[in-house]
Amino acid sequence: MRDYYEILGINRNASKEDIKKAFRKLAHKYHPDKQDGDQGKFKEASEAYSVLSDDKKRQEYDAYGKVFNDGTRGSTGAGFSGFDFSQFAQEGGFEGFDLGDIFGEFFGGGERRAKRGRDISIDIEVSFQDAVFGTTRSVLLTKTSQCIECRGTGAKKGTETITCKTCNGNGKIHETKRSFLGSFSSVRACNVCHGSGHIPKEICKTCGGVGVLRKEEEISVTIPAGMDNGEMIRMTGMGEAVPGGVSGDLYIKIHVKTHPKFKKEGANLVTDLNIKLSDALLGGSYNIATLDGDIELKIPESVSFGEILRIRGKGVPVERGKRGDLLIKLHIQLPSNLSKKTKRLIEDLREEGI
Repeated sequence: MRDYYEILGINRNASKEDIKKAFRKLAHKYHPDKQDGDQGKFKEASEAYSVLSDDKKRQEYDAYGKVFNDGTRGSTGAGFSGFDFSQFAQEGGFEGFDLGDIFGEFFGGGERRAKRGRDISIDIEVSFQDAVFGTTRSVLLTKTSQCIECRGTGAKKGTETITCKTCNGNGKIHETKRSFLGSFSSVRACNVCHGSGHIPKEICKTCGGVGVLRKEEEISVTIPAGMDNGEMIRMTGMGEAVPGGVSGDLYIKIHVKTHPKFKKEGANLVTDLNIKLSDALLGGSYNIATLDGDIELKIPESVSFGEILRIRGKGVPVERGKRGDLLIKLHIQLPSNLSKKTKRLIEDLREEGI
């Protein structure tokens, strides 16, 4: 590994100002965006500067010939990871220059992403039954939406388009900026034609040629069967719209009201049923409520406390028309006050070993 002082062409007693000047000279000479630049030497100089411009790292380097990240693992620098560009910005070195324009390609930056509108999130409260079986709800939102009249083109119906004079039909604006590193070119989307290269000869009067406008919009939300409390529904493209870009998404958080009788466990519904002791011993019949209406439930003989009876197909709808089950947890009610007759009968049962 080459000596950092040797890379910058300075001696070991060089001041911070000397280090800065040396780097500026090399950066200007070797920057990869220049025609005769050298990416390897530029990165090497930047690495040297990132260490020697930091007092702590410089002390470690002078003492050990390397710097330490966490006191255990040695490092000889990592490109721009320790490079403090703010020093130059504070001293006017970049003169308002966008660092992203200078170093975008060097760090592997590609083309700019298409503009995207802001995401929106709302909350909807639904009943337990609607969450189980699914439902459709309408919500009224005030948001920036695509203009219905021109369908987002910004053009009056039937009008032709003409070449954008701002970008000469390219859809992009090329800009040249100067800094201490030299002259650099950057490209941005044209903010007049929004990157299309064409503008309408006559603009849409509804949106003023923008293609979007803020308005109140009614949106139909389909809530699928089996939703749990706190689950989210994502509606792609139903968020805020932007000129010349794609709309954001709408996120709906579902709040399910609790039910006085039922709980949801996966695809099953669970409820409790209190039965008499005699019915637990001899069997019986009870009318119980379900989300599909009342049904008659047969209690078999000799059921125990906490036993669960299952009614198939009365639970939560799942795929292909199938449904989970209704689980009924039995609770045996013991009498609090016994008559003399009841006591005699129970004594008889005790004698029989029951």
